[in-house]
Amino acid sequence: MKPLSPLHFGFRSLTAAGLLLAAAAASGVARELPARIQVAWAPTDQLTEVKANPAQRGWMAPDVWQSRLSEHLRVRADRVLPPGEQLQVMIEDISLAGRFEPWHHSSAQDIRFMRDIYPPRMQLHYRLLAADGSVIRESDVRLMDAFYLQRAVVGNSTDVLRFDKRMIDDWLTRDFPASRS
Repeated sequence: MKPLSPLHFGFRSLTAAGLLLAAAAASGVARELPARIQVAWAPTDQLTEVKANPAQRGWMAPDVWQSRLSEHLRVRADRVLPPGEQLQVMIEDISLAGRFEPWHHSSAQDIRFMRDIYPPRMQLHYRLLAADGSVIRESDVRLMDAFYLQRAVVGNSTDVLRFDKRMIDDWLTRDFPASRS
């Protein structure tokens, strides 16, 4: 089914929907994440992204980007895994796309510069389990999107984690094809 554009809705409907979403967000109502996908992180102070940014520059604290990437991974993995299978992921290290370059003007201290030399990287260990709990597959994986700036952005082009999320999506698509025999 083709999604409807905002032009298909009346202004009042669009405004009411926006108000309902804002109210749900303000009340702390969160969508239910799939329990069969678990994501854990190495201690924050051991992550390359945190060690490379000791001054805590930027608008997002580590717990925020960890939470957003975990949620993204859980939702996307739930779509590609067959019913009954479980996925356990331990993210051992991460370097988000771009870097802070503190030598720029003081007004640019919180700007993450996107350059080819700063691709997103992630190191993780995963375990794929069958419905009975037996291990189907287990592996250590190193992810990197060296051409993250040359590829078209699909989806939300203003999401600050869009390159990192796309790297996760690429891994899930590659290693967990939806139709396995």
